[in-house]
Amino acid sequence: MYFYTVPPPIKKKPTELLKRATATKTTSAPAASKPAGPAKPAVRRKKAPVKKKRAMPLTVKFLIAAVLLILFSPLYYGYVLKLFSSSISWIKDIGEDPDYRTYKSYAIRIPKNYSIHGIDVSSYQGKIDWKKVKAMREDSVHVTFAFIKATEGISSVDAYFQRNWREAPKAGIVCGAYHYFIPRKSGLWQARFFLQTVKFEEGDLPPVIDVEDLSGQTPEKMRTELKDFIRHVEKKTGVKPIIYSGLVFYRDYLKGHFDGYPLWIAHYYQAELKAGAGTKWQFWQHSDKARITGISHVVDFNAFKGDSLSFQQMLIK
Repeated sequence: MYFYTVPPPIKKKPTELLKRATATKTTSAPAASKPAGPAKPAVRRKKAPVKKKRAMPLTVKFLIAAVLLILFSPLYYGYVLKLFSSSISWIKDIGEDPDYRTYKSYAIRIPKNYSIHGIDVSSYQGKIDWKKVKAMREDSVHVTFAFIKATEGISSVDAYFQRNWREAPKAGIVCGAYHYFIPRKSGLWQARFFLQTVKFEEGDLPPVIDVEDLSGQTPEKMRTELKDFIRHVEKKTGVKPIIYSGLVFYRDYLKGHFDGYPLWIAHYYQAELKAGAGTKWQFWQHSDKARITGISHVVDFNAFKGDSLSFQQMLIK
């Protein structure tokens, strides 16, 4: 006897069922679509109005051009650098005496209430480059004049006098010559020797007599010889000579005896010269340690008391 066994139903995998469902949807009739309405007219967008560029005013163009010229000018940068250096100097000088500030290039302190400055030189300074001396400047301080040693006693001529007397004026420096006075020798003969050596011309500073010590003589003897010297020089040149001396020596031996003559006083490292209200000084030697470009040794530095007009009036006519 035979038995027929019915096989069990085959279970479909989920993947196959998904495929059949997808195929059924694809083969079914498409859904009815909505009837299309009338076409809408295209909307035209308005263009934004083009803004016309306004022409730059002519005055503005000129101003811009002027500013550019200034900015690219070397003079502008020179002004800025000067302003910057002045500001730095002002900051460094805070706390110092405003009338007696340090000038680094000269390596000394210089009184600020004077506008005309100068030096005095002799063979001690050696060979001088006067062009460099004239070109040196810090702020408004520069060398305007120079007193140059010419003679001493009755026979000694400074080794560098002729060169300095010739080259300094070429560089544009106003010059004066001085004689170192020795009281034990004849004042008249010293004056003659001085004027034989120096030929003064129009535009020079007056002759100078440098008297600093008694040389073993009494004050009366010194003053007698000094008067002889002064009278002869004044007679021959037609101008009053300048008397140079230290402040102490002047007070002790000269004050009250030569008051009609211009004075050049030495008094170092002070903010002002306290020579007395009645002292008619014109030049002040306030330092003996200045450093000057073109001079290899330290040099005396001087200030003139007056302004440029007074200085011109001092010169030989």
